Amino acid sequence: MTRMNESDLVMPSNSAKNSNAAGFRRDVRARPRWPAALCLVAALALPRLASAQSPDYVLGPRDIIAITVWDQLDMSGKFPIEPDGSFTFPLIGKVQAAGKTTRDVEAELKKRLRDGIFNDPQLTVVVESYVSQRVFIVGEVRTAGSYPMRGETTLIEALALAGSTTNEAAREVLIVRSNSEATRGRPVLPSEAKDAEVLHVDLTALQKGDLSNNVMLRGGDTIFVPRAEGVFVFGQVRSPGQYVVRSDTTVMQALSLAGGVTDRGALNRVRVVRIVGGDKKEIKVKLSDVVRPGDTLVVPERYF
Repeated sequence: MTRMNESDLVMPSNSAKNSNAAGFRRDVRARPRWPAALCLVAALALPRLASAQSPDYVLGPRDIIAITVWDQLDMSGKFPIEPDGSFTFPLIGKVQAAGKTTRDVEAELKKRLRDGIFNDPQLTVVVESYVSQRVFIVGEVRTAGSYPMRGETTLIEALALAGSTTNEAAREVLIVRSNSEATRGRPVLPSEAKDAEVLHVDLTALQKGDLSNNVMLRGGDTIFVPRAEGVFVFGQVRSPGQYVVRSDTTVMQALSLAGGVTDRGALNRVRVVRIVGGDKKEIKVKLSDVVRPGDTLVVPERYF
């Protein structure tokens, strides 16, 4: 690892700080963003995910391990684990690796190399390429896809790999765990998870420090981030349209998302069109009332 000197550290100038600060302007139409607390945790998790070698990572088929034999460097190299879970090593032959950690493989190799080959073999085993243990992240994330697990991986760390959730993400995440061979190697959506376990995780609770919601993932898990439901705001507002809301968003806050009421709008006659029991109903509301997903807010024009 390269050691940094003090001269390598460049502190930002005051002008740069002011320039950066000027870039942060609150847009009245901005939708709820990824919570700042989770962003910080995710940012801290990325370096560990990028560089850490977990001694508890369980090897599997298609992983590639790098073995260095310090007594005999020409025996060193990279060894892919075959579909049967084994790899072939010089002077020894087949070595079972699937289901074991790198420490287990080191111990096995040392034991077999001592058997008439080396007195005290010195070697190391590390994972060169993670392939067998993966999680799938789909839905409202910035970079959906399949991601390798480098040992123990939590929900926050996985979401960090996917670039965090989007502005339209719901506050609940679903983790689908399927044990079916038919779905192995691909994401499984909640709608098709008939025999799978589905975990519901409240991101709001996680933001507040409830680490019991930071689920430890397993290989093959699918993380599904659904799209948040929203409300429609029409009539005498500056920016009519659909807006994502939280569970405690009030009528006034929803109107603020739409840019606020115009000078021709009648705040005292705001009404909500809501589907109740399959029927459309028009409800007169107060500005402090909480809206529901699917509501349509209408701001009428003033009489004079």
